[in-house]
Amino acid sequence: MEPIVEGKVKTVYQGVDPEQVLIHYHDKVTAGNGEKEDYPEGKGKINNEISCIIFKELEKAGIKTHFIQYAGPALMRCKKVDIIPIEVVVRNYADGSIVRQTTIPKYTKFNPPLIEFYLKDDDKNDPLLTEDRLHIMGYRQLHQYKQYAREVNVVVSGLFEKIGIALIDFKIEFGVTADGLVVVADEISPDGCRLLAEGDKSMDKDLFRKGEGDIITAYSSILKSLQEIVNI
Repeated sequence: MEPIVEGKVKTVYQGVDPEQVLIHYHDKVTAGNGEKEDYPEGKGKINNEISCIIFKELEKAGIKTHFIQYAGPALMRCKKVDIIPIEVVVRNYADGSIVRQTTIPKYTKFNPPLIEFYLKDDDKNDPLLTEDRLHIMGYRQLHQYKQYAREVNVVVSGLFEKIGIALIDFKIEFGVTADGLVVVADEISPDGCRLLAEGDKSMDKDLFRKGEGDIITAYSSILKSLQEIVNI
């Protein structure tokens, strides 16, 4: 298979069908734009399966994604898309950078959820973008991105709520298909979410980022619980 994109924790390969790709999830975790990394065994398989479940649930809800099917351990078959280089962050509660950079108290609930845009560029440290800057940069579909993000949030936060986990915030990426359709792309897994279980227990990549626990144990628990509620 021919690699198209080699990222920090995933590689995208050209599929046999010219409009399809295979995404391989690696046994690797990074933080600080790759400054900290580790290679936990089984992580790729777990994140792939969690992402497959979430994408399937989004499709059931009528939300278009790049997902086609599970393609084997740590592999996902997807529609080929051009990734929009903007990360959309949905915040249900205040945590992370918004607490560090503002006077908003931690765990302040946002109702409606706060939606932010960040430039997808590690060299620039993924800066926060204002809507005016985005318009100048040529992005005219911000209303559409926001609406999609809200719809995705309803589904994903609902899934985690069913397994006793609060979705504090999470990242979404969008891509454009060959026929011009904007769809949810990349992955939705604990790597790109901030998840809190009972007792303020972190269940996401913060465990690795802060050195506070084992992500494989946490991610495996999430996968098992999601499999139970969707009857896999």
